[in-house]
Amino acid sequence: MTDPLGLISRAGGTPPIMPRQPGAGAQGGADFKQQLLEQIQQVNDAQKDATSATNDLLTGKRDDLEGVMLATQEADSAFRALLAVRNKVVAAYDEIRQIRV
Repeated sequence: MTDPLGLISRAGGTPPIMPRQPGAGAQGGADFKQQLLEQIQQVNDAQKDATSATNDLLTGKRDDLEGVMLATQEADSAFRALLAVRNKVVAAYDEIRQIRV
């Protein structure tokens, strides 16, 4: 099974998060945004592939049910992982928003 979000392959060898230095700029923010957009695009592509495979099966252009099921399950897993990341980001935002200054 592929890892469209890259969460599994980086789990063991993730470098530690270094604290930002004063005056370092917003470079980390742009990287996170770019990574997130790439992952969303990969999930979208997986969903399109699964839809295409399902349509091909229904129209008779394809006859491998196993391949269609695999594509559908991979797209579902990728979407669920992306949804989990989204929920974590929203929860972190809510927690930060509740901090009194």
